[in-house]
Amino acid sequence: MIDGRTRLVICTAHGRGPTHDFALYKHSKLALNPDLELIADSGYQGLSKLHGKSQTPTKKPSNGQLTKAAKQVNRALSRRRIVVENVIRSLKIFRILAERYRNRRKRFSLRFNLIAGFYNYELNIK
Repeated sequence: MIDGRTRLVICTAHGRGPTHDFALYKHSKLALNPDLELIADSGYQGLSKLHGKSQTPTKKPSNGQLTKAAKQVNRALSRRRIVVENVIRSLKIFRILAERYRNRRKRFSLRFNLIAGFYNYELNIK
């Protein structure tokens, strides 16, 4: 979870093996403020059932096209979401987040949080 204004990593979660982000979110049972706005990609379809102020892009209907208004809304969401994607890219510079983790599983959480802490610290220095 990343703050869109400050680009700080707020919360981290990981699962055992390849797990989708939305599945991690559902299993974490994270209590979020109802006034908080969540912006996610199209893999989070159904997020609005769990959190009222969430936005996901509109998918193209089968055998159809998106309207110009829907395309504009999707583009506006993408412009706001790109900040999060850039933070994820910055975290993946540390190779253990981009590739298969081959060390002790118990220490992965500690190392992941340390990397997020390094990233947040570097943001505060600039």
